[in-house]
Amino acid sequence: MDMQCMEPRTIVITGGGGGIGKATALLCASRGDKIAVLDKDGDAAKIAAEEALRNGAKDALGLTCDVTVEQQVEESFAKIAAQLGAPYGLFANAAVAHRGLVHELPAETWRLVVETNLTGVFLFCKHGLQHMLKTGIAGSIVCTSSPTGFVALGAGTASAYSATKGAISSLVRCMAIDYARYGIRVNAVVPGSTETALMWGNTPKDRIPGIREQLSREIPLGRMAQPDDPARAVAWLLSDESSYVTGTHLVCDGGILAKASVSV
Repeated sequence: MDMQCMEPRTIVITGGGGGIGKATALLCASRGDKIAVLDKDGDAAKIAAEEALRNGAKDALGLTCDVTVEQQVEESFAKIAAQLGAPYGLFANAAVAHRGLVHELPAETWRLVVETNLTGVFLFCKHGLQHMLKTGIAGSIVCTSSPTGFVALGAGTASAYSATKGAISSLVRCMAIDYARYGIRVNAVVPGSTETALMWGNTPKDRIPGIREQLSREIPLGRMAQPDDPARAVAWLLSDESSYVTGTHLVCDGGILAKASVSV
């Protein structure tokens, strides 16, 4: 089935200024969608929107949006509706990944991770769903979960991040049931180790090559993902090709979750 849209649909992406979000924006643009890129970095959002236009988007909009601030999310959807129309697809992707052991983790760090990764997904879906329901659009929502929502990292110190990703997985299942009656599908994508700024945000630059090499040895497919890898999974979930898929997790991790941690 051709993934090219018969009519341009509006796809809204948080954390769309870089990484998997931007890769998804460009991929959806190439099939003729209208693209709204939301990012806390407004300049990055605008640049991604401009690239989406050059990549084939029927229209594109880049907006500064902190997903932890409900007013900003609400206002962003109002601007999107005015320029691009009501959303068909939502990709809730914005996240932070601060690390630390629980007994040492500052409460403000915990709150930042939860507010961004979990509350931000809630606020984005809340206001996106309001527009979808108001206009009767039977669309698709994709939220970014993680292998850390299912298993603990061997390196540890990812409690806050892992907790939010596990919660997102539960939220996806609940929304899938709640909104199935409206024809709105809700799924999660589960990317593994991917070459993004988020992946390396807590790693000193001189250690990145060694960790990348180690990960490539340990991942069954023998390499880290590029942003386009999970972006293709997201684009499929946002397309009619997945019209009977809801409440599920599309794992795109190179085999990480399938592999036991022991070597023998």
